[in-house]
Amino acid sequence: MSTQSSPDTKMGRAGDDLTLDIDAETRRRYAEVKAGLPDEMSITLLHVGAEQTSIAVGNRRDADATLALSIGSKKTAREHFRHVPPTPGELEDAIATIEDTLAPARAEIPNASALFTTDVAIREIASIAGMADAPNSTLALAAVEQTFQRLAAVALGGLAAGRGIPASAEFAETLLILREFMHHMRFPSITVMG
Repeated sequence: MSTQSSPDTKMGRAGDDLTLDIDAETRRRYAEVKAGLPDEMSITLLHVGAEQTSIAVGNRRDADATLALSIGSKKTAREHFRHVPPTPGELEDAIATIEDTLAPARAEIPNASALFTTDVAIREIASIAGMADAPNSTLALAAVEQTFQRLAAVALGGLAAGRGIPASAEFAETLLILREFMHHMRFPSITVMG
């Protein structure tokens, strides 16, 4: 991964304590996931945080690189959602921001990498999508897309409780980030680690 910084993507820099703390946490999560996998397996770890989304990539015990994206469940919801549930227009605006932020990161994700997460919020999405509650479960992109379609139906006036979609801006934003990341980075599934 490049060490170039931009307003939307940045690598950890000396002197930036918050970025260094997030980078260290991302690397710790990556090492925990990688410890139980074959040495040669290339992985991408996704963590959707409140203020930013972090990615770690590699095929060794320690991540080869990390990347921080300026999209997060609370930050991006705060910037785009004025209603709960968000309106269709608010969803579209948030998706456009996510897509713009993800675009430069595509070149940084290794081909043939497997996607993993340890996020509780993504485990909640998996549960709502119908994935069995197991320590390490695989959530297919198709199930993420179906869950997004349920959110879109709620945005058009459906009842959140009736569709099993939480009435939460952060839930909606995490789902959008996960969906767009999987689409744009071409991951057919994500393994949700327990």
